[in-house]
Amino acid sequence: MTAAGEAPPVTALRPGPRTDPVAEAWRTLLPADLDRYHALLDEALAPQRDYLTDAERALYQGGKKLRPLLLALSAHLVHGPGELPDKVARGAVSLEMLHVATLIHDDVVDESAVRRGVPSVNSARGPGQAIIVGDMQFVQAVRGFVECIDTERDLGLVKSVLDVAYRICCGELDELRVDPSWSTEVLLERYWRTIDRKTAVLFALACESGVALVDGRTRDVRRIGYYGRRVGRAFQVMDDLFDLTQDESASGKPRGVDLARRRLSLPIVYAMEELGDGHRLSRFLRGGAPAPDDLTPLVDDVRATAGFARAYADARTQALDALEYLRPFPRNPYRDALERIALHVVDRGR
Repeated sequence: MTAAGEAPPVTALRPGPRTDPVAEAWRTLLPADLDRYHALLDEALAPQRDYLTDAERALYQGGKKLRPLLLALSAHLVHGPGELPDKVARGAVSLEMLHVATLIHDDVVDESAVRRGVPSVNSARGPGQAIIVGDMQFVQAVRGFVECIDTERDLGLVKSVLDVAYRICCGELDELRVDPSWSTEVLLERYWRTIDRKTAVLFALACESGVALVDGRTRDVRRIGYYGRRVGRAFQVMDDLFDLTQDESASGKPRGVDLARRRLSLPIVYAMEELGDGHRLSRFLRGGAPAPDDLTPLVDDVRATAGFARAYADARTQALDALEYLRPFPRNPYRDALERIALHVVDRGR
């Protein structure tokens, strides 16, 4: 394992043969929970059957169900190995529907033609219908969370869901409203705020919901939320790194998408600072040079900087910080799984 603060060589950030703790947790710890999840997902999607195409169904069928898993593991962390209340499984389904809504909207904003290696909803149906379909998933997600309410305390969960949805929208807008001429300090502050809103809040919600829905203590809800937020930050930074290293066969999208869209991800901000204003990277990102037909040289420029390794070190720091928030919880298989997942987020490309 790479020591804290050290970054692997660029060639290490590629999919490897390591055991996936996400799939392992579903298979060995939570097989019954996964069965319930699929059954309730089918039930939740049934009212939309006449409106969903293969593109939308692919979003629900694909992926590792990481956020529902975090919800279920967090619930078991304080509930123990017994069967979870039905509202927990319904919460996991609603959480995934909220996530799918954000994916559909992301692809409209980014004009993405591909998602997970298959045509995006935006590509298959056009942006107009994609927005409506995304809105439908969001509304159904909120309805699902409302159905989870059976105590007065659960009412707070619906407010949390709406707060998270609002912050995700803020994060998406923040990402589009960045001026590359800002100082590095301002760009970094904006980056961390953006990924907190755009990505980390949904991870935090997953973990908080799991503990809250089994009537866990308020301080435990808060602690597990801090864990989820840091895992979410690490996850996003690693995605930013993979954007520069993985080809379309591995990531499901062309390499260097962030550069092509002049999106200032963490490794790109660090590279701009290191290479200086006169470098072709900064000139391109700040609009002083036209977009080249081939972005490969610019991608290689970023990958060759110390900033690329620095971004990996930041992701690993977030993952290690996440582990600290698990310490107050009793040692059990669910805590072990949450620890492995936090480390896997930054090791998954090695």
